[in-house]
Formats: sequence, C-alpha cells, structure tokens
Amino acid sequence: MSSSKIKTGDLIEVRKGKFKGQRGKVLRVEDCGHQRRLYIQNLTQKKCVKRNPQQEQPGGIIDIEAPIAISNVALVNPVSQKLEKRVGFKLLDNGKKVRFGKSSQTVLDATA
Repeated sequence: MSSSKIKTGDLIEVRKGKFKGQRGKVLRVEDCGHQRRLYIQNLTQKKCVKRNPQQEQPGGIIDIEAPIAISNVALVNPVSQKLEKRVGFKLLDNGKKVRFGKSSQTVLDATA
C-alpha cells in the first residue's frame, strides 16, 4: 500500500460529520471492503459496555477510537497549513514517486 494518498502520520482535517473541523494525525489506515477507514488521534466516541466479571472489566461509558471514512477527510499541507482536497502522484527527476497537492502543486512527502 505504498501508493496511498493518505498515510499514517499525515495531518488531516475532518470535513464532514460529527467531528467537522477537527485536525489530527492519522494513527492507522484500514481497508474495509471497498473503502478505506482512518483512525485519527484524539477522535473518540462514547460506548456503553456491560460489566464482565470474568475479565474483571467494570461497566460504564468508555471512550473508544472509532474509524472515519477516508472520503470525509482532507489532507493538510505541512508547509502552508491549508487543506489539499485533491492529492496526486508524480515522478521526480531522480525517479522517485511522490505525493503532491493538486491545488498548490507542492510536494507533500518530506523525504523527497
């Protein structure tokens, strides 16, 4: 999965849904059937759990990491801190494939 448009460690902003406007780093990317889902740092949801005495787990309301669809987020340009709604790929002169923001035409990969 080296040619993914959003990778682990990227800074993103949520564009739709309950967490709209929040920014965070991508913790991991998962393939769920036909769409990718992201786990974002500090984006948690509440979940009610029953007490489980066999595992010594208390009941109550806990915070869990919940995935968000990749279509609901936009990549933040590390240089200008503006949103890159579209990301593309191009080859550099040395033959290395890098990601770039289509609106700003700047290279997004730091190791380029």
